[in-house]
Amino acid sequence: MTLYDLILRRGTVVTSNAVKPSDIGIGDGRIAAIETDLAGSSRKEIDATGLHIFPGVIDAHVHFNEPGRTDWEGFETGTRALAAGGSTFYFDMPLNSHPPTTTASAFDLKCKAAQARSLVDFALWGGLVPGNIEHMEELVGRGVVGFKAFMSNSGIEDFEAVDDMTLYKGMEEAARLGSLVAVHAESEAITSALAKQAINEGRTGVRDYLLSRPVVAELEAISRAILFAEDTGCRLHIVHVSTSRGVAMVADAKARSVDVSCETCPHYLVLTEDDVERLGGVAKCAPPVRSFDEQDALWRQLFDGTLPMVASDHSPSPGEMKAGADFFRVWGGISGCQSMLSILLTDGYSERKLPLSTVTRITAEYVAERFGFAPRKGRIEIGADADMALVDLRAEHKLVAEDLFYRHRHSPYLERNLKAKIVRTLVRGITVFLEGKIVSEPIGKLVTPSRVSS
Repeated sequence: MTLYDLILRRGTVVTSNAVKPSDIGIGDGRIAAIETDLAGSSRKEIDATGLHIFPGVIDAHVHFNEPGRTDWEGFETGTRALAAGGSTFYFDMPLNSHPPTTTASAFDLKCKAAQARSLVDFALWGGLVPGNIEHMEELVGRGVVGFKAFMSNSGIEDFEAVDDMTLYKGMEEAARLGSLVAVHAESEAITSALAKQAINEGRTGVRDYLLSRPVVAELEAISRAILFAEDTGCRLHIVHVSTSRGVAMVADAKARSVDVSCETCPHYLVLTEDDVERLGGVAKCAPPVRSFDEQDALWRQLFDGTLPMVASDHSPSPGEMKAGADFFRVWGGISGCQSMLSILLTDGYSERKLPLSTVTRITAEYVAERFGFAPRKGRIEIGADADMALVDLRAEHKLVAEDLFYRHRHSPYLERNLKAKIVRTLVRGITVFLEGKIVSEPIGKLVTPSRVSS
């Protein structure tokens, strides 16, 4: 009789292909068996009756700001929030940490901090900025996910936006190295000119900020990035797309064999411009939250598969940076990594009837495939890491500040009624979060990509 380290009994397993009752046997941190009425014994069993078992969320876009700006968040609090939200693996962005991850020495510094304090597994993005192309090869050697570049002002002095030549040459180098470039796609020329005009005229309110970052600024930058990728053969990823027309541009490029993908974020799926005006700084981001019509169109693209993934773009800061009468000076970043899966299961599955299999696909399976972590991560199948989120889809509750594990407990999702509750999160078979509490020491490990797929 097979002896497992752990068996999950009587849960409903959710994959991109099926939703069905199954038992899961785990050994040495990996999934060893998936069967109905699994035979064998284990050192420990978990009764998952009434719970849905999802692959742990892979959040490909977070800013934990360590080292250098740990007072904004940090790996300890950030990864506790991830675990509480059902996330088991994340990719940390190269900014807002100081120094930014643009050299091998900076990578080593950040990796050491993450290994000491991360509750869940992690990978690290490298940065593409003017002057660091010569460092890209050593960063690939360290195992970066890819290279993040800003096509507009990042708001961080030590992470400069790329000019066109840096972006083009950086894509050439990434293609040579077999790596990937991710871009924040907004036109600096358009956004800076509109912002300057508004400020000079004394228009510094919420609506003035929103108008300074129009959809056309995003579309122009996406178009330019795709053109460069097509010419260089570089793999390209467009982060936090806020408009359905941007998603359509990516889909059109893929149809002509450009290796490009994109993501959206929960705030673009559940917030509108009216919410930003109501909530203020906690809902400020760039690109900004758009209209209800844009939101609805993004949901339709998730349904039909045109929009392949969702990431949180968790970008926290102290509360005082989110306040002020001049909205242009308010820090732009949304705290949301803890709520992503619950929001998708509430507004997607419960309200819009987005299939559970689609939720799994857009939060885990596709992410692992696209960035080179499949089949080890992002799926519930034999041989994969036993990274799982056990969710009660019937546990309606209101999100309150006391529930949040962030260093600064603010979020645009507070007071929101959620219809899905994360009950337990396992990383490589180890329970790290259980019924509202962190129950493990930091066990996160660096995971490096094996390949990048189209």
